[in-house]
Amino acid sequence: MAFQLSAHTLAAVVYALLGAHYWRAYRSRPLGASPLAAPAAAPHWASWLLPLGLAAQGIGLYAGLYGIPRNGGPMSFSFALALSLMLWLALAVYWLESFRTRLGGQPLLLFIAALGALAPVLFPQAHPLQRAGSTGFELHFLAAMAAYSLFTLAAIHAVFMSLAERQLHRKDLSPALATLPPLMTMENMLFRMIGAGFLLLTAALVTGVLFSESVFGRPLTFDHKTVFAIASWVIFAGLLVGRRVRGWRGKVALRWTLAGFLLLLLAYVGSRFVAEVILHRPVM
Repeated sequence: MAFQLSAHTLAAVVYALLGAHYWRAYRSRPLGASPLAAPAAAPHWASWLLPLGLAAQGIGLYAGLYGIPRNGGPMSFSFALALSLMLWLALAVYWLESFRTRLGGQPLLLFIAALGALAPVLFPQAHPLQRAGSTGFELHFLAAMAAYSLFTLAAIHAVFMSLAERQLHRKDLSPALATLPPLMTMENMLFRMIGAGFLLLTAALVTGVLFSESVFGRPLTFDHKTVFAIASWVIFAGLLVGRRVRGWRGKVALRWTLAGFLLLLLAYVGSRFVAEVILHRPVM
């Protein structure tokens, strides 16, 4: 437990330091510089610090899920581990995407990731999942976590777009958003993430239905988690259809993205938070 919490704390410190560095770099741009101009090149230490934070958090997540060394018992899980895993995968996707596309908003994303890394430290209670060794559960778990991470990144991306659009209309772009790509590029990236996340969410729902007995130990039931997940799927399906048929974009797309994400968050992380933290009841 101490090793796991130390790894998460190290990752949170790394993300916070990087976020503070990029924030200062954006604020220290010369007067008169274009608001879309990139800040000065990051120092050498900044290029390897983010992979270090991702590695530390990854080790902490593995220790929390399986134990180090792996104890051979059932996988443990909690809302804090789910939240941390979602944000870790989202940050990893962002980091990989940054090699091919100029991205901005690093301070905000890194500060959010730091809070996610601290979640297992603040709420260390985890409960074993008795059916975690089945093939059906593994497929369902991998598809669900990958979908949640992509939709988490899409929601953060949508917030960045909304803030940038509002500030551009006021001609007062903040330093944290100054290096974002053009809004059209961001919109295309948003729908790529939503499309990939929708396919993964579909896979998670299908595996949940097909392997319900082995995953949950009972036939499929329409509890609040299932209803929220299906409602989120319907919203994202409607958004993708609206985009293709009616050319939805801008504020309409952002509202649908955030609505679908909030429902998806309530479907799993929210229900676990209520059960584990408020009601002090383990969730299988």
